[in-house]
Amino acid sequence: MVTGEDITVREYLESQSLTKLRSFVGDRRVLIVDEAQYIRQVGLNLKMLVDHVPELKIIATGSSSFDLSHHTGEPLTGRQYTLLMLPLAQMEINAMETPHETRARLEERLIYGSYPEVVLTDSNEGRELYLKELAGSYLFKDILQLEGIRHADKLVRLLQLLAFQIGHEVSVSELGTQLGMSKNTVDRYLDLLEKVFVIHSRSGFSRNLRKEITKSRRYYFIDNGIRNVLINNFNPISMRDDVGALWENYAIVERMKAALYKGRTVQSYFWRTYDQKEIDLVEDVGGALSAFEMKWSPVRLSPPNDWVSAYPKALFKVIHRDAYLNFISGKSTDQHPTCL
Repeated sequence: MVTGEDITVREYLESQSLTKLRSFVGDRRVLIVDEAQYIRQVGLNLKMLVDHVPELKIIATGSSSFDLSHHTGEPLTGRQYTLLMLPLAQMEINAMETPHETRARLEERLIYGSYPEVVLTDSNEGRELYLKELAGSYLFKDILQLEGIRHADKLVRLLQLLAFQIGHEVSVSELGTQLGMSKNTVDRYLDLLEKVFVIHSRSGFSRNLRKEITKSRRYYFIDNGIRNVLINNFNPISMRDDVGALWENYAIVERMKAALYKGRTVQSYFWRTYDQKEIDLVEDVGGALSAFEMKWSPVRLSPPNDWVSAYPKALFKVIHRDAYLNFISGKSTDQHPTCL
């Protein structure tokens, strides 16, 4: 394995000389290039190796996924397979802990998230230290250094505002007013934060009702720990007033990760009407609809009447802390129209 941070490695892999590239590879059958985004024209040079050394397998990784995909995407079209590495999904953690252990660590996951180092660290102090370092180096190094991103304080403030709006539609215009930024700049920052996998958004669902909201978006953090470090709150669940937001963020993102890793094609939305009827998550799989409401405490709910009348064949299920493992592991749910 080599790294793009090494000046000698860059000297060879930035070369447009096939002879020089071949001499660097030698008789290797696998070449792993870490931090590949630091190598100029890395996509073109890797393409030369792929085309002229067909027995060579290349793995290019980088902490800045935005930069890496930007530099490798077009030259390697049709020649590459992209693997997205998100924080650990519960379906991955299942291999190292029992369901009983998973439930016992649920509050820990809501507060500190699921980055590998966080999962493997034993102390809360160690987890907090790691998340603070990660937020600083990741957000500031890999985002703020991109061309045209100059307002570090406003970017952090934007994320803090989003952290308090989990489960609610976000008004870009209002964010702009609060931050003293134009709507277009806020839109650009939100798009960038999605591309580097800090946040994830979804739009409203509609097929039938004119009063269904479709243009607004809701934002979730890819990891609960990053959300909490941004607002500097690692208090235990018993001392918090945002448990509902933590639970909704965790459950929805874990569901998304499970679908991604299982290769399931799922269209995901929220649902809300102008008269405030809403459902947290709607999944469309080949036209079949499933609706899920996230509640931290076990509670019996029926779906809104407008939803039932518009989509009578849709599944409806409440996801709460006593019955959630199948849901976040991407397993099928009971196919009843309405169930707890």
